[in-house]
Amino acid sequence: MNYPAISRLLCQPVPQARLDKVQRNFERRKVALGECGRAYSSPCIHEHSCIRCPLLRVEPGQRQRLADIRDNLTARIAEAQREGWLGEAEGLKVSLAAAEAKLVQVDGLVARRREAVSLGMPAFPDIAGRTSTPAKETE
Repeated sequence: MNYPAISRLLCQPVPQARLDKVQRNFERRKVALGECGRAYSSPCIHEHSCIRCPLLRVEPGQRQRLADIRDNLTARIAEAQREGWLGEAEGLKVSLAAAEAKLVQVDGLVARRREAVSLGMPAFPDIAGRTSTPAKETE
């Protein structure tokens, strides 16, 4: 394809139906705790268990909400064990382990964002020449 053909394609208006589809795809990726990393237009096989999904990327601002979910899971596990719902307790333990892993992931992300990154570039004082000439004594 030559430049004029590409230029014509780029300058054509985008149909509203296409824009609506792109918008729906972006909206489908957003979940309560952050974003889902699944491919656009693909259905989520995990239904409502995003905590367990390895494609969930938790936003750092949702850390407290994730901690609340973890605390709730702990309480639900205790209740399930008290009531003798062993299968339910095991399923909740899987979700609890995933929630704790996501918390570690978020904490690591926050820590990495706080750290200064050295690019190996010298600072100005390291590269600036420092020469001085001795002052001439006057008699």
